[in-house]
Amino acid sequence: MDAVRLIVTSRRALAGSKGVTEMMTEVWQAQALAQAIGSRLAVFGPPELRGEALGLTELAGRGCGVLDTPDLAEGGLRAAQLTELGDARQALMHLGSLLGEIGIALVGMASGADDEATYWQCMEAIDAADESRDRVLEMLRRLADRDEVVPEAG
Repeated sequence: MDAVRLIVTSRRALAGSKGVTEMMTEVWQAQALAQAIGSRLAVFGPPELRGEALGLTELAGRGCGVLDTPDLAEGGLRAAQLTELGDARQALMHLGSLLGEIGIALVGMASGADDEATYWQCMEAIDAADESRDRVLEMLRRLADRDEVVPEAG
């Protein structure tokens, strides 16, 4: 499945999730998807994005690592369904939105957390999501710079 479809699926699942456990699962799924997209961009993406894409892979992996790994049904890992990136700019725009949405969801969960462990898990995941989003925005900036037409001096 292409990246944009998987991201849209994740955004819908996050929006429809109920309860902390389900929301944490969707946050974990989104971070795993960001990690997979970063990895794919690092290998197959435009050369000017490869360094930032590696950084995204690392940060999103950290985002997964600070959360409890959810019990997913067989075939339930969305990141494993990624078969193609499609248009890098579109994928990154959608991914940036998803990462922003998981940050907002995590803030809500942290503020309503019943225990300190959940609170700190959310805070660390917020940091990872913010830093991942920063990498995505930097890659979008680099794509815009690449596509900018520089007029010839004449």
